[in-house]
Amino acid sequence: MPKIYITRPIPVSAVRLLEETFGKDAVRMWPEDTIIPRQKLLQNVAGVDAILAILTERIDDELFDAAGPQLRIVANMAVGFDNIDVPAATRRRIPVSNTPGVLTETTADLTWALILATCRRLGESERFLRSGQWKCWSPTFMLGTDVHGKKLGIFGLGRIGQAVARRARAFGMDVMYYDPTRYEFPREAAMGVRYVEFDELLRESDILTVHCFLSPETRHAFGEAQFCAMKKSAVFINTARGPIVDEPALARALKNGDIFAAGLDVFEEEPKVHPELLACENAVLLPHIGSATEETRAKMAEMAARNIIQRLHGEVPVNCLNPEIL
Repeated sequence: MPKIYITRPIPVSAVRLLEETFGKDAVRMWPEDTIIPRQKLLQNVAGVDAILAILTERIDDELFDAAGPQLRIVANMAVGFDNIDVPAATRRRIPVSNTPGVLTETTADLTWALILATCRRLGESERFLRSGQWKCWSPTFMLGTDVHGKKLGIFGLGRIGQAVARRARAFGMDVMYYDPTRYEFPREAAMGVRYVEFDELLRESDILTVHCFLSPETRHAFGEAQFCAMKKSAVFINTARGPIVDEPALARALKNGDIFAAGLDVFEEEPKVHPELLACENAVLLPHIGSATEETRAKMAEMAARNIIQRLHGEVPVNCLNPEIL
């Protein structure tokens, strides 16, 4: 009987899927909805055949040593995998999988929630009302910026970026994108987008939203120079990965009026948020809830569970990130 360890409570449907396949005694799970202490994690993975991991757990050589040579897969319950040292896993011939696709539409919805909340100053307005400060309607009160008809810039036109672009059609927007890999023109035309270089994306976007992977090339891709190159009326959105943004530089840009506002769902040192960002009234800040719906989180957990089942049955997981080792 294989041993499977889950590093955080996940939707019960995924746990049931593993238990029905391998037996209840095969599955162990950290019972608290908090980050498992590192030493406890290292102890609990000893001798397991599979790990179903969450973004908050660092999966590296130290953990692989603690798990032992029988570890056959690490299934990450996320589309991102910067918490996992994939090259280290590959050297040890351990497959790593993720959960792409199932969270695309939900994250795109959340991106648009941030776009609207940021452009229309919803966070500021609600705080103002709840604090009892609202006394009367005013023609100059809480003026935001229109969304319809504006230029939307997308940095990274993968699944989520494309889903965001589809939604922009309803707002009659001019959609631009920058991605290291450009699509062929017929595909661009079908998506209703046009390619621009990064400098033009910065210069022309009324709303700029980030949807790329975190990599050495994208780490701090948005810093002081980039924010200064944007319109003072521009809105910046990030629902991808926190380290793509230099947070102190963004806070200064917001404070100095270099850009109008920002909406963030991810941060460089989660759950820590840079204190200068917390002080910015023109920032909408969310606690990494891009895929946080009951339906989507269940699909993510079930996909991670199926990746484990496939591997332990001798198959190549559908979402394997390093299939060349199998």
